[in-house]
Amino acid sequence: MKLHALWVAAIALGLAACGDRQQAEPQQPETSAAGETGAATIQAQVDQAFIEHMHMHAEQLDELMFALADEDLEASRTPAYWLSRHETVKGIPDEWQQYVVNVRRAALQVEQADDLDSARAAGETLSASCQECHAAAGVMGAR
Repeated sequence: MKLHALWVAAIALGLAACGDRQQAEPQQPETSAAGETGAATIQAQVDQAFIEHMHMHAEQLDELMFALADEDLEASRTPAYWLSRHETVKGIPDEWQQYVVNVRRAALQVEQADDLDSARAAGETLSASCQECHAAAGVMGAR
């Protein structure tokens, strides 16, 4: 039960942090004086569809973690399935693809887990991968 309370508090804080953020404006790649786009200056196109897709990730992660906190391994499989197989949103920079792979891999491990301890460990890895991507994207405090 303590784990469930911890997850509820963590998710509530994360959602509160997300709610205080202003919507990001789409960002265009910077160009050099010659008009060329450098690989280091390319930024993701953050539009409403991208933001909504990331919110769907958060909802699925919440469902997964609530199910695990409630010791319902079977209920954790549906959001894990979605996270491991859904269509990827367009606009994710190549350097962020490692996080997509890590999230999918961890979600698949939750889905295939035979026991709660294994599923919880994979869920923690999944959550950490989300946070690493947020840090790489400069979206700190979002959970």
